[in-house]
Amino acid sequence: MNKQKRTLEAAIGDAQHLNYQHLRYFWAVASEGNLTRAAAKLGITQSAVSVQLKKLEDVIGHTLLKRRGRVLELTPAGRIALDYADEIFSMGTKLIDALEKSSHQRVQLLRVGVLATLSRNFQIALLGPLLNRDDVRLVVRSGSMVELVHRLERHDLDLVLSNFLPRRDERSTWVAHTLDTQPVSLIGHPRLRPSNLVDDLLANEPLVLPTSESGVRIGFDALVQRLGIRPRIVAEVDDMAMLRLVTRAHHGIAVVPPIVVHDELASATLVEIAQLPDLVETFFALSTARNRPNRLLAEVLGEASRTMS
Repeated sequence: MNKQKRTLEAAIGDAQHLNYQHLRYFWAVASEGNLTRAAAKLGITQSAVSVQLKKLEDVIGHTLLKRRGRVLELTPAGRIALDYADEIFSMGTKLIDALEKSSHQRVQLLRVGVLATLSRNFQIALLGPLLNRDDVRLVVRSGSMVELVHRLERHDLDLVLSNFLPRRDERSTWVAHTLDTQPVSLIGHPRLRPSNLVDDLLANEPLVLPTSESGVRIGFDALVQRLGIRPRIVAEVDDMAMLRLVTRAHHGIAVVPPIVVHDELASATLVEIAQLPDLVETFFALSTARNRPNRLLAEVLGEASRTMS
């Protein structure tokens, strides 16, 4: 294994023979784990990707990928090559960042990944101050937690915002920062009146809940179990925009933090009926260690910390 690694290191270190475009194709295939998806992402045909991968393997002198059923797996040499590719293209991103920072405009870039179902109101409250600054360019991309953490650990993102923490193992490089906690309430149509009878509401009214993966839902399930209540659940929704629409249409009472429906509460299209005891939604930011830390990241996390204290 060590001999193979030294041989591969020598091949990768020979810039006269290594075609970095071929390496990028390999990087894309290894990251996607699928030739078709990688080809679509690269904007070229699957056969063209296969040809370029074969050329890279010929130069390096090792097979990098092997097929097992419909899945492409990395060989031992492929894992070494992927480590180097990660570092090479990460350095390319760092180069772009450094050049942007040194430009005469001094515009700073902050790349934020956001869980697709995260409250838009919370995002605006956290990132809104950056939108008014001429020295900042903000890039916000939404996606699944798996996708966002993968991009964060490859330094394609500076920050990931979420309302739950993903599973962490010994290979994980991200750290979590608690940004805020928000109380959770029962929110409903204006025809309903505020009430202190939380138990009766939970037992008798139709409820619209977040899906079982959310922190709010986990806390809610524990609450009703503690109270000995079997709630009447009419819908489970993971998209906050859809949850607002269902509640506005008077199909049920939503279990949600008021910040998520701030605009509807302000315009009285929805009302807060009751606050649920000891139930909160926690918002997190995930980041990774960088050789050159993004100053904007420190500002965002510092401001969130001051707001909570």
